[in-house]
Amino acid sequence: MKKDIKNQLEDKRKAKMKANLKWSFSLMFIAFLISVTLSFISEIAMKDVSLLVGTIVILVFIGIGILFDTIGVAVTAADEAPFHAMSSKKVKGAKMAVSLKKNANKVSSFCCDVIGDICGIISGAAGVAVATILSHKFNLESLLSSLIITGFIAALTIGGKSLEKSAAINNSNKILYEFAKILSIFTKN
Repeated sequence: MKKDIKNQLEDKRKAKMKANLKWSFSLMFIAFLISVTLSFISEIAMKDVSLLVGTIVILVFIGIGILFDTIGVAVTAADEAPFHAMSSKKVKGAKMAVSLKKNANKVSSFCCDVIGDICGIISGAAGVAVATILSHKFNLESLLSSLIITGFIAALTIGGKSLEKSAAINNSNKILYEFAKILSIFTKN
C-alpha cells in the first residue's frame, strides 16, 4: 500500500516535471517569435530615423516592458477569492482573472521575463541607433553617446519597474481584473 502511494507521488512528480519542461520549451519558442517580430519592427522603425523618433521608439519599448512587468507582479500578488465571487455572478472578465491567477507563475514568467526582457533588449538595440545619431549630430565621441543612451535606458527601465512594483502589489486585484477584462474580449465566454 505504501509503495503504491509512493509510486503515485513519484508519477505525479515526473508528470509535473514533464509539464514544466514542455512549458519552458514553449516559452522559449514564443520568446523567439516575439523577439524576432519586435526586432523586425524596431529595425524598420529605426532606419533613417530622427533623434526624436528614435527616442520615442526607445520610450515605447521601455513603457511596454514596464506595463507587462506591472501585470506580471499584479497577477502574482492578487487574491483569487474575489474573482471566484465575481465569476459566479457572471461578471465579464472574472473567469479570465481566475484562470490567470491559477496560472500566475506562467503569466508572470511570460509578462516579466519574455515581454519585459525582450523589450529591454530591443530598447538597447534601438539605443545604438540613437547613440549613433547623437554622435553625428552633436559631434560627440561614439563611446560617450553610447554611455549616455545606455545610462538613460537603464535608469528609465529600472526606475520605472521599481515604481510600478509597489503600485502593482497594492492594486493587484484591480490590475488583474482590468487585464482580464481586456483579454476576455479576445476569448469566447
